[in-house]
Amino acid sequence: MPRFERFKWAAAGVPGAHWALVRVIACVLVLLAGGCATRPPDMRIAEVDPSVGYRIDTELERVVQHDPETLLLVAFSGGGTRAAAFSYGVLEELRRTPVVIAGRKARMLAQVDAISSVSGGSFTALAYGLYGERLFEIFEPRFLKRNVQQALITDFVNPFNWPAMMFGSFTRSDLAARYYDEILFDGATFGDLARKPGPLIMASSTEFSSGYRFVFTQDTYDLICSNLSSTHLSLAATASSAVPVAFAPVTLTNWGGTCGTKLPKWVEQIGNVSAAEVLSLHQRLDQLRTLGDSAERPWLHLVDGGVSDNLGLRAILDFLEALQLRDDFRELLGLGRVRRVAVIVVNSLSSPPTGWDRSPAGPNIVDTILQASSVPIDRNSMDSIILMQLMFERWRLAGEVQSLEARIDASKGPARPQIDFYPIVLDFAGIPDADERRFFLDLPTSLALPAEAIDRLRAIGGTLLRTSPQFRNFLRAVQGPG
Repeated sequence: MPRFERFKWAAAGVPGAHWALVRVIACVLVLLAGGCATRPPDMRIAEVDPSVGYRIDTELERVVQHDPETLLLVAFSGGGTRAAAFSYGVLEELRRTPVVIAGRKARMLAQVDAISSVSGGSFTALAYGLYGERLFEIFEPRFLKRNVQQALITDFVNPFNWPAMMFGSFTRSDLAARYYDEILFDGATFGDLARKPGPLIMASSTEFSSGYRFVFTQDTYDLICSNLSSTHLSLAATASSAVPVAFAPVTLTNWGGTCGTKLPKWVEQIGNVSAAEVLSLHQRLDQLRTLGDSAERPWLHLVDGGVSDNLGLRAILDFLEALQLRDDFRELLGLGRVRRVAVIVVNSLSSPPTGWDRSPAGPNIVDTILQASSVPIDRNSMDSIILMQLMFERWRLAGEVQSLEARIDASKGPARPQIDFYPIVLDFAGIPDADERRFFLDLPTSLALPAEAIDRLRAIGGTLLRTSPQFRNFLRAVQGPG
């Protein structure tokens, strides 16, 4: 009897009373079936062409034209549906916020230049990049208020999917990517995203072997000599949210070193920044070299972006750190004209009570594994916020010194306009009411939440942004006098 027929027969012949046991066994079998990773079609390029593809340079050159004096960057953290709904609420508030720029009425949402995201936040970011204003019609019914988690579990334990997962290259992540395409992304690729007028979207995952971040832009794909344009957005969302064990890694073929990829120009000036930024940039440089070595690493295995950066902030910090070293990029973006830089960090971190401190038994093995990974992730998130604040302070002081030197010595040229920085961090810890704060901190990390929780997450996202003192200051600066 063929394998597939045996599976059909076994599933059909199980009495209803024992089906719960079969589901448990199926979960175990599905976990065992995760040895092979999701592998998208090969998209090798023979030579890098810096003028094509979904790139940071070309996309930001396009989007900053609406307000050359302002750079508005947004970071969406991980946290499953909790993060997707919280970040969606922030987008809704930006959409509701009117601004007048150079006598022209606009919405603050249209001023967003780039969104960096990981894990649950990547669903919101990628969907907004794809649909723009349509997001506010379709995202809630098609994703937020859909029981995505139950649908995935049903697919995982469906016996008809077992043969492909156990004896082929089809994995739990393939099932997830297929489902995300059906309900949200409609088969769209990064080639489609590049044709959209919205902000640059930088969705990140983690390269499992090295622990480095992997950002889905053509800049990263150049390193592995591959074409991002044919990559489905659903694959990026899957890789960005592929929690280890629950999902199989997404595997990419690495042809790095065969298409003439060159290291970025900022590498030559890496010593011209602060000690903390030097360490960060050296780590980034090591990552670039590691990804580009296909002889040693012909395969890359991508898992949840929260493993390396649960805030989604590091891609923005890397961009800003490299930006200050690149005269060509500064001129490209007109940073001589930029007067203000705002970074909105949407941190969906929760902390449900465990009760371990009240019992001598302590956590079980599953809780131990989860806690062992979440604690360093949370610590790294705080380090990223501190690094951002230190970077802004150093830039501010450098600007003051340059202005003073220009006034003292005219030969140094005119002083550049002072750049004002607005770090806007939104999190549940900032909710004043203790009961409401506890409600959000208790929300689990899953791909399904009650409709009431979704509505409250959207509302609190808008409230926290609207009442943020830094955001209010930023709004006043953008509006200008009067």
